[in-house]
Amino acid sequence: FREQNEAGGLFGRRLELIALDDGYEPNRTLQNMLELLDKRQVFAFVGNVGTPTTKIALPLALQKKTIFFGAFTGADLLRKNPPDRYVFNFRPSYRQETAAIVSYFTRRRAIEPSRIAVFAQDDGFGDAGYQGVVEELARRGYKTPPLRVGYRRNSNDVSAAVHKLLERKSTIRAVVLVATYRPAARLIRGLVDAGFRPIFATVSFVGSRALADELRELGSTYCDGVIVTQVVPHYDADLPAVKRYRRALQRFAPSEQPSFVSLEGYLVGRLLCEGVRRAGRDVTTSKLIAALETMNAFDLGLDHTLHFGHVRHQASARVYATILDARGVYRPLSLSK
Repeated sequence: FREQNEAGGLFGRRLELIALDDGYEPNRTLQNMLELLDKRQVFAFVGNVGTPTTKIALPLALQKKTIFFGAFTGADLLRKNPPDRYVFNFRPSYRQETAAIVSYFTRRRAIEPSRIAVFAQDDGFGDAGYQGVVEELARRGYKTPPLRVGYRRNSNDVSAAVHKLLERKSTIRAVVLVATYRPAARLIRGLVDAGFRPIFATVSFVGSRALADELRELGSTYCDGVIVTQVVPHYDADLPAVKRYRRALQRFAPSEQPSFVSLEGYLVGRLLCEGVRRAGRDVTTSKLIAALETMNAFDLGLDHTLHFGHVRHQASARVYATILDARGVYRPLSLSK
């Protein structure tokens, strides 16, 4: 938004981003939503974080007929069919991310479906990721639900999950993680320290930089080979949109390092600005929705086009992948070749 404002805003009007922190706690989400809707009277929500928090935020936004755009979650509740009128997503769903992981495990690594387990947060976030695994395995003819172990949200106690996986270590070759970074890192450490090292793959919500930092702090042996799916290209990619992001980051936040999370946020902001531009000078919620729904095959400067439409409110279905090396550095990983 700072980049857009420096260029004159949109039709001479400046964009204002109001950020309130709920600490990933739904009770605080409720307070923040009421503050933003009733006191601040915001025009739209953009980049809301988390599934349990979205369960609280979304009904309030819909009740007030307020656009809910580019949330940082792949939760199913944002992806109804047909879509909610006021909900627009940028990123693929958690189901799509975990399905891509399963496809990679079974096709590229020749892992039998019965040898895949899931470590998932005990809430809607974990449920969505687990369901993606179940559905992809079923699509490949394997009907038995895979082993699921988990942990409570905002808890780092993964001891029970580690114990259950160690009990099955003779049969498990890969673990799909649908978790935040600290529990994910502790699970990896617990298993590796016990002499068990399956292939680990986690979804983008884990927070790639936070996970790498946590694993490096625990020890370099834990980093090597950990796979993380992404919903954007690598931040070093030679793509017009990514190069523009790096220039904007250097200009407006020179102390910050590029990351997958901030790249996603930048692309979400660019996409929303384009929608407002198409809606025209006297933008309203209805005009913005209509404008967004015209953005079919929109070229933002990535390696694929983005698609919104009347019955499609998710711009991208592309899942990328990265893999950590022993130094804790992410390298691109092809899921299909």
